[in-house]
Amino acid sequence: MKEIEEFLAKQSYPSFDLKAVFFDMDGVLFDSMPFHALAWTRTMQNNGFDFTEYDAYMNEGRTGEGTINEFFLRHRGRVATDEECKAMYAEKGRYFEACGPVKPVKYVLELLHKIQAQGLDIYIVTGSAQRSLLNTLHHHFGTIFEKEKMVTAFDVKYGKPNPEPYLMALQKAKIEPWQAVVIENAPLGIQAGVGAGIFTIGVNTGILEDKVLLDAGAHVVYPSMHELLTQWTTIYD
Repeated sequence: MKEIEEFLAKQSYPSFDLKAVFFDMDGVLFDSMPFHALAWTRTMQNNGFDFTEYDAYMNEGRTGEGTINEFFLRHRGRVATDEECKAMYAEKGRYFEACGPVKPVKYVLELLHKIQAQGLDIYIVTGSAQRSLLNTLHHHFGTIFEKEKMVTAFDVKYGKPNPEPYLMALQKAKIEPWQAVVIENAPLGIQAGVGAGIFTIGVNTGILEDKVLLDAGAHVVYPSMHELLTQWTTIYD
């Protein structure tokens, strides 16, 4: 794959020796972003912020605290207090849970099974602290995801777009950057993957244009999960 060859040359890596695949959760494993967008928009607007569905997709991947502080800094020139942050995130969580059950992204289970059959390790690297999703992974995906192979909002200090979550995943997997790929659907997550020096795949499951994901640094962008599934053998076989 020419994008991988170009990536290796640019990074001066010795080879592409894939050992693990790092999956984002919202918008990649779960078709949850419409619910998150609605919940964030209502919460932010209730608290006096100019916030749209598009803002939710552009800020996807941040921890809840990070999203709240981003808009406090932008509109009020300060970060939120602990009390403000906890109250707003609890409000957002109530709106999210009221949306009902979330389903997996179409074709992602088939992709996971294909990757699992290839003997590759599978990790979740998410900025989410949405316990309802984290707690239903086993229900939707069986034993694919192991607790020790997750990096969530509860584990990180900075979160996406900082490379910290993906650097932490590399450390957990005990591998080098050229031995992993990242699968992301959000600009900030893509920035985090690229910042960690990992080949980062954008899969467009939301409302953003492909160009937004490419501009964030994605090494390759697929227009759907089905297309990524179809093309996986060009990445690893």
